[in-house]
Amino acid sequence: MTNSMPLLEARRVFKGFFGNPVLKGVDIALEPGRVHALLGENGAGKSTLINLLSGALQPDEGDVVVDGHPVSRFSPAAAREAGIAVVQQELSLAAELSIAENIGLGASPRRFGLIDYGKLATSVAEVCERVGLTEPLDMPVGDLPLGRRQMVEIAKALYRKPRVLILDEPTSSLSAHEAGILADLIRKLRDEGIALLYISHRLNEVQALCSHVTILKDGVVTADQPLAGVDNEGLVRLMVGRDAGDLFPPRLEGATGAELINLKKFSAGLARDIDFHASAGEIVGIGGLVGQGQEDFLLGLYGAIPASAETSEISGDRGPFKSVETANAAGLAYIPADRKHEGLVLPHSIASNLLLPSLGRLTKHGLRDRAAERDLVADLARRLTIRGDVDRAVQALSGGNQQKVALAKWLPLEPSVLLLNDPTRGVDIETKREIYLMLQSFAREGKLVILLSSDTPELVHLCDRVAVFREGRVVATLAQSEISEEAIVGAAMGVSTKGAAA
Repeated sequence: MTNSMPLLEARRVFKGFFGNPVLKGVDIALEPGRVHALLGENGAGKSTLINLLSGALQPDEGDVVVDGHPVSRFSPAAAREAGIAVVQQELSLAAELSIAENIGLGASPRRFGLIDYGKLATSVAEVCERVGLTEPLDMPVGDLPLGRRQMVEIAKALYRKPRVLILDEPTSSLSAHEAGILADLIRKLRDEGIALLYISHRLNEVQALCSHVTILKDGVVTADQPLAGVDNEGLVRLMVGRDAGDLFPPRLEGATGAELINLKKFSAGLARDIDFHASAGEIVGIGGLVGQGQEDFLLGLYGAIPASAETSEISGDRGPFKSVETANAAGLAYIPADRKHEGLVLPHSIASNLLLPSLGRLTKHGLRDRAAERDLVADLARRLTIRGDVDRAVQALSGGNQQKVALAKWLPLEPSVLLLNDPTRGVDIETKREIYLMLQSFAREGKLVILLSSDTPELVHLCDRVAVFREGRVVATLAQSEISEEAIVGAAMGVSTKGAAA
C-alpha cells in the first residue's frame, strides 16, 4: 500500500538539445512502496528523464519535485542528499579499486581524514550480503565478470540507504540466478517503503515486479496507469501506437533480382549463427533493441570486424571479407550511424567529403583531374539537393544535410549493396523523406538496401522484409504482409505477437 505523497516527481518537464525537443511536458510520480515501470522504445526520452530526476540535467521548463516541494538547480549532490540513487545501464565503477572501495566511493567512513577501512568493511559486508556478493571485499572490481560488476553497482546504490532507487536495465548483464536475487531484493525494498523506478525492455520482468507503468513515446507520456489487467501484448501496443502520417512514400512493388547475399551460420562480434539472404531490388530491414548484435552483423558483412561463416556469398564473391577495401571492391558501401566521427571529416569541405571514396578513380598518373572533380561534386550536390557553397566546412551544415553528404559520397562508386546504420538518426522530417525516396530509388535501380534502424516505423513502411535480432541472433524474419510495429517490438522483447516468432 502506498501513501498519497510521492517522494519524487517530474511535473510538466520539457527538455531539448540543440533545438530538438526530447521531453515534451512529461509527468511522473514515484510513490513509496511501489515499483514503477518506465517503458518506451529507443529514443523515447527515458534516459533524459532519468537524468532530470537525478539532477544530472536541468529541465528547460517544468519542475522536479521532492517530497512535494519543487527544487531549483537540482544537482547530483542534492539528489544524493535527498536519498535518490541511480543504477545506470553503463557502469560507473573504478576497475583498479576494490569491491569495498567502489561501494563506499564518496561515502566511505573516515578517521583523521583517511578512509577507515575497518568500518568500511563492516558496513559494506551487510549490503553485499543483500545483493549476493560473496567475493573478497578487497578484490579489484576489474577482476570480476560483467554480471558481478553489475551487482557491485547495485550494492553501491544501496550503500547510501536511498529512499528512491532508479534501476536502468539492471538485469541486462546478470545471470538468471543473479536476476532472481535482484528480484527478491526489489520486493524487499518495496516492502520497506522505498520508491523504485524500473526501466527494462524485458516485459516479463516488468509484469512480475511492477504495479504501475509510465510509457514514453517521442518524449510524450502516452500511458500512465496501473499494470493490473495489462498483458505484454497490451504493453507493446501502448509503446508503439502512433500514426505515421504522410512521412513515408508509397511502398514499392518489391520486385527483386538476383540473390546478392547468402549467409549460413554467419558470426561477427555479438551476432551469432545468422542465416540471411537478400536479393537485388529489395529493402531488407534489421530491427531489434539497441546492442543485440545488429551493428556487428553489418560491420562483419563490410569486413570492418572479423567474421566467420559456414557459407558466405556476398555480391558474387566468397566471404566473409577480410577488409573494408575488399568489401568496397565487391560493391558494398557502409553508412555508419555516427556520421560526425565515422562518416565525415567535419573540418573539411563539403566537396572534399563528397570526393573521398572516388579520389582514386579521379587520379591519373598521380595527378588529380580537377575538372572531373568539380563536375562530380556539382552532380552529387544537385542529386541530393545540397544547397550553397560546396567549399564550406561540412560541420557548418545541419544534421540532415551532413547525412546527405555521408550518403551521396558513395554514389559515384555505384555500389550494388548499401548497408545503412540508422541513416535518419537526428535528421529533420523533410530530410528523412528525401532519404526514404533515395533508398527507394536505389532499390528501383536494382541495388540491395539493408537498413538497420532503431526507428520502428521506418522498418514497417519501407522494407520488404525485416529480420529482428535479439541476443545476437535473428529471432524472427517478417514478410511484408507480417510487418507491423507490434510484431517487430514484440519479437525484439521476446513477446509472441501476430506475425512474429519470438
